[in-house]
Amino acid sequence: MIIDAHQHVWDPERAAYDWLGPELAPIDRTFVFEESRDALRRAGVTASVLVQAADNDEDTELMLDTAARCPEVVGIVAYVPLDDAARSGERLAQLRRSKHVVGVRNLIHNLADQDWLLRDDVDAGLAAVARAGLAFDLVSVLPRHLEHATTIARRHPGLRIVIDHLSKPPVGGDDREPWWSLIEQAAQNPLVYAKVSGLYGTVGGPGAWTTDGIRPFFDRALEVFGPDRLMYGGDWPVSIAAGGYDRVWAALSELIGELAPDERAAILSDTAYAFYRLDDSLLAAAAAAANTSASPPASPPVE
Repeated sequence: MIIDAHQHVWDPERAAYDWLGPELAPIDRTFVFEESRDALRRAGVTASVLVQAADNDEDTELMLDTAARCPEVVGIVAYVPLDDAARSGERLAQLRRSKHVVGVRNLIHNLADQDWLLRDDVDAGLAAVARAGLAFDLVSVLPRHLEHATTIARRHPGLRIVIDHLSKPPVGGDDREPWWSLIEQAAQNPLVYAKVSGLYGTVGGPGAWTTDGIRPFFDRALEVFGPDRLMYGGDWPVSIAAGGYDRVWAALSELIGELAPDERAAILSDTAYAFYRLDDSLLAAAAAAANTSASPPASPPVE
């Protein structure tokens, strides 16, 4: 089984996506899960985790509705207002009724305050997430964001944290620091994980990356986290701007394919399963749906 641990859906008619606009023309429209199915099947992906794309409840409800009709969706990383203790507690109680909800995320990279995660009110929200037994997805795009992984892991020793997109390493750039050192620092805490996803070039635009360009950053992540704390994510539909799902999968599967069978299995399924504590019945339903598909996967199954 292959689990895509980072996928999105969005609908501007149902929720507000303040970051979307004409400058993002290829993805500035509604995307439903069904549109990704052919690409997922070509890659041999059986199940997906949907991750929030807006800091509002409407986006979460859209993901829940998607999961209700699409058996491939086995997890949802939802929005909870971490800076509002009363609302976050109430919302967490509601969301925990769904076995699909496995984590929480806020779009911290869109905030002017790079230290928002360190605020006392947000700290209380993170504590509530830990008490609820949910994971936290860290949207880390700046060095300061990556520094926070270490800080919040220390403050909340029971909170499972995953760094989305390996914290956007400088693919295509000449200087690997401070990412090179900070990612090692974050990995020193055993409850901090990372997603091998969204590794698009920082030089020359999102389509100017190559497999060889992302290789040193993949190798560095493998060195400091190990395969048991790394998980694959296709980042669809954001990946459309970087060449599409097939291109992203081809590059990452080439790198992952060079590993031992148990290491491949960890990155492609086992880590996501354990980290998000995915429900076995939902995974069984996803597998059943995949078995009824007439489209065979283009890649060999994970051993």
